[in-house]
Amino acid sequence: MLTFNEKLAIIESFPELERKDVSLKRVNFQLPNSASDKKNVVYHLHPNGNGFVYAGNLSSYQTDDKGMVNIRDFSGDEIKKLVKESIESLLPIEKSLAEEAIIGNQIEERWVNKEKDHLIVINENDTWNIYFGLNLEESFDTYGEAEEFLTEEGFHKV
Repeated sequence: MLTFNEKLAIIESFPELERKDVSLKRVNFQLPNSASDKKNVVYHLHPNGNGFVYAGNLSSYQTDDKGMVNIRDFSGDEIKKLVKESIESLLPIEKSLAEEAIIGNQIEERWVNKEKDHLIVINENDTWNIYFGLNLEESFDTYGEAEEFLTEEGFHKV
């Protein structure tokens, strides 16, 4: 098991994270420009070596009900990989010019599957449209129908 200081050095090597000292000598690391409400990438890294990394958007990890993975017994390479993937999953997605043309000023939702395919859901004229790139994939009368379709197809909201 890596020591607290070894884990700390690995996590501090990510310049996009901000350190926040919390109670009982624990440390959190936050992603200030996270696209979601989730800001903590590393949660309660403790001097005893215990700590958690957010992986709620990642399908390749077993998470608790808060989307966290315990990194107590992770190697240095495993921690680097998990933190990098966590950050990538929380960063705002850059829109292509094609996506900008489709989305315009409308509010969109992004959904992703385990193969990292991205779909965009937009409410246009009281219809819920699902786009894959520039292509209209499906249309639904209600958001619930669109959400059910996406879930059945293995997608989750980003």
